[in-house]
Amino acid sequence: MTVRHFTPEGMLQPVPYHHVAVGTGAKHVHVSGQIARQADGTPVAPDDLAGQVAQALRNTAIGLEGAGASFADLLRLTFYVTRWSPEKIGDFMAGVEAVAEEIGLRLPLPPASLIGVDYLFEPDVLVEVEATALLD
Repeated sequence: MTVRHFTPEGMLQPVPYHHVAVGTGAKHVHVSGQIARQADGTPVAPDDLAGQVAQALRNTAIGLEGAGASFADLLRLTFYVTRWSPEKIGDFMAGVEAVAEEIGLRLPLPPASLIGVDYLFEPDVLVEVEATALLD
């Protein structure tokens, strides 16, 4: 499997992610929205956006690994963040940076979207992460 991330000249730069991913392979891996919960459902990092981003990414890594993939195979990430406002970007990126090396997530990120939402399924959930990867 090959995934190439890049940002063509003429696109907005710098941003903390690449704008384009080109993948070749036959097996798509989709990891559903992951949140900051341990396997037994225990909440992680209540009221801490950075901590919840880090844990949601750890859980995403477990899902990818279970399918035989890793962040190296990632085509894109989608983040949903409750009550988003631009001043939260520092905390959000702190969560990404805190866990990137641990889980093998290269920076800048692959193509990514950050979508602000009013509410996720439980009031203490601040962030949800979805991932799409491609394998041979």
